[in-house]
Amino acid sequence: MPGITREEVAHLGRLSRLELKDEELDHFAGQLDEIIGAVARVSEVAGEDVPPTSHPLPLTNVMRPDVVRPSLTPRQALSGAPAQEQQRFKVPQILGED
Repeated sequence: MPGITREEVAHLGRLSRLELKDEELDHFAGQLDEIIGAVARVSEVAGEDVPPTSHPLPLTNVMRPDVVRPSLTPRQALSGAPAQEQQRFKVPQILGED
């Protein structure tokens, strides 16, 4: 498998809107080549009988069930708020939307 070229790294840099120096092109070409080689080796190991997984061990949901418990009233929760509106915290607008 041929290694990744400086031109390919430069192309990836342009797509990523990165300005890469000549020495960075050589450095990243070597690193990307190693990464591609490692992925290829993993692909060789995985056989038809090995199901794809996201984690080597089975995971279970460890969340507790929702239970209604005593809590603050809206008035208590908003008591320290610098500004409030319709029983909600009022914060400065940041996106310029209405």
